[in-house]
Amino acid sequence: MRHVPFSSAGSSRRRALSLCLVVLGAPHAGAAAAPDRLEEIVVTARLLPKPVDTVPASISVLPAALIRERQANHFEELLNAAPNVNYSSGASRGRFVQIRGIGERSQFVDPVDPSVGLYIDGIDFSGLGNAGTLFDVEQVEVLRGPQGTAFGASAMAGLVNIRSAAPADRTMARVEVGVAEYGGSTLGAVASGPLTPDLAARLAVHRNRSDGYIENDFLGRDDTNAIDETTARARLDWQASEALALGLTLMRVESDNGYDAWSLDNTRHTFSDEPGRDRQTSDAAALRADWTTGAGFDVQAVATWMGSDLDYGYDEDWSYAGLCDGTGCEGWEYSSTDRYLRDVEAGSVDLRLVSHPGELTWVAGLYAISRDTRLERRFHDWDADAPGLFHSDYDSGHAAAYAELDWAASERVSVSGGLRLQRFDADYDDSLGLREQPGDDLWGGQLSAQYELAPRSMAYALVARGYKAGGVNGEAIGKAQKSGLDPSIIAFLGTRSEYAAETLWNYELGWKFASNDEALRVRAALFYMDRDDVQLKAWYNEGPQFVGYTDNAASGSNYGLELEADWQALDRLRLDASLGLLDTEIGNFVANDPELGFVDKDGREQAQAPNWQFRAGVELALFARGFARVEYEGKDGYYLSDSDDERSEAYRLLHLAAGYRGDRVEATAWLRNALDEDYVVHGFYFGNDPRTFYVNEAWYQYGAPRVAGVTVSWSLE
Repeated sequence: MRHVPFSSAGSSRRRALSLCLVVLGAPHAGAAAAPDRLEEIVVTARLLPKPVDTVPASISVLPAALIRERQANHFEELLNAAPNVNYSSGASRGRFVQIRGIGERSQFVDPVDPSVGLYIDGIDFSGLGNAGTLFDVEQVEVLRGPQGTAFGASAMAGLVNIRSAAPADRTMARVEVGVAEYGGSTLGAVASGPLTPDLAARLAVHRNRSDGYIENDFLGRDDTNAIDETTARARLDWQASEALALGLTLMRVESDNGYDAWSLDNTRHTFSDEPGRDRQTSDAAALRADWTTGAGFDVQAVATWMGSDLDYGYDEDWSYAGLCDGTGCEGWEYSSTDRYLRDVEAGSVDLRLVSHPGELTWVAGLYAISRDTRLERRFHDWDADAPGLFHSDYDSGHAAAYAELDWAASERVSVSGGLRLQRFDADYDDSLGLREQPGDDLWGGQLSAQYELAPRSMAYALVARGYKAGGVNGEAIGKAQKSGLDPSIIAFLGTRSEYAAETLWNYELGWKFASNDEALRVRAALFYMDRDDVQLKAWYNEGPQFVGYTDNAASGSNYGLELEADWQALDRLRLDASLGLLDTEIGNFVANDPELGFVDKDGREQAQAPNWQFRAGVELALFARGFARVEYEGKDGYYLSDSDDERSEAYRLLHLAAGYRGDRVEATAWLRNALDEDYVVHGFYFGNDPRTFYVNEAWYQYGAPRVAGVTVSWSLE
């Protein structure tokens, strides 16, 4: 279940927007001379927006200042700043997110309902992560744990919420230009201000280009894994009357990226003769209305539409015809490509009543969304030894009723509870004749209590239930019906046409503290997550045949610690840090190990779940307007798949930035991954090298190497 939380109407809405400027755990966004206190920020991805230090949940908010100093053009370059958040590539971008060890790692044939939601300006882009560009973004909110009341099925593990900057109350303009190694360049412009006393607008346009970090030695090119992303966004805020406020967001994202990331030598040097692509064109719109009534509550409504065309494909053999000529592997090589063309269209409506502030505050609403996905797959059919074509249609719908209540029980004690009831229905059919109609009644919610220990310190306890709808294994059943696989494998896959819904209970204790002078803030959370009918991706491969399917493990557990701190130690010295500790376990999951066959992974850690993750940053104000920043982050090794036992290695990255912040001009020189560490962002284990006669091996996709650049912006007000 997916929908858009939006802030309360009228003056509360405007106050919330004005506070969304700087966040805990990130550098100050203003001039080089730092303040002696930290500014408050509001979390908007909730039914009732609140300052982050008063929310009884584990949340990170990453502000515009951190985005600029990291020179993050896409949210994959920012996520490591939040504890217990990981991502997987398998594409040109790390668009598959895991929170507390839960989340998808890739998508190929079958439809996927993500465990981690992605919202951009209130529009649901879950599973479409190439749209997560960051130019003119005000903040990125990372909500950990199930968001069952506010978002339902699309946020069982958590949510990434991207909020662009709102229209300004005075005329302004900004131009930004950047250059970087590997052919990198950025060019962006923003214009904003009032059009009339009651109407304000903002327009932002940005293009980010890079040749990528791969050299294709066969083609003699260094741009087969290139990045080419263009984003255009327009926002209008209209105070139509004293009681009615309207907002409109329009956006377009064009991602024309290459995909040539896998090498038979496990390096950044490839020799594929037909490099792949990872393209996404998305158009989206959101219309919001806030109506202040005199009846003790306000009425809020939002309608969204999103349409995306995706073209994702790759060179399946990672090489070229003739690789084995004159060698001992002649006759062993193969040559093929795999391409997935998807059209996704979704529309949603959310109608909500929000009480006026008081001792008892409540929200009640109705929500509906329809999402249609059409897939055309072009591939080499190994059964027919000829080009193959596969089509599928997947139409899904969700309808929900939800409510949340906040009660100030006393001066120090507050209690909050929420409940969401949803109906899920889907219709799947494909060109192999498979037709399935999964459906389910689902529910989730949360109950929390918080106690004010001191004027700027509180402790909380939280219980939350999240859920994720079941789905269809179209590819597995199609393979079972038409391939020449072993009869026992066909029988095994034939029992898995659908997989069941997953549920998750999250138990959490937290503490949030701010010193009296508000120069030091700390947030800590202990959590335990109990999972039932855990949805896990599994693979079966036999020679060139690959079959992916989602299966249900009986159970799983995820528990750990999250800690964030921000300290304005001196007028010119700011420190920030975060730490995530995580332990996970699978209960009773049968998967195909390439070496051992079908085995029970009972007791093993879950994939994409590093045991530890940290970040530490130091920012020093220099002279009148200068600054220097050092960030150091690290992550433990983790299993790359639930089907095999290959692991990544632990890594640590150093990022540097220095520059000048003037009233009109801002310039930053930056260096990401300064020590040029190799680190893995995706991996497989199977045989794909004819030179070794297809012995099973581990294959890795690497993150960005050391990259240096300079960015300059000019502002007018």
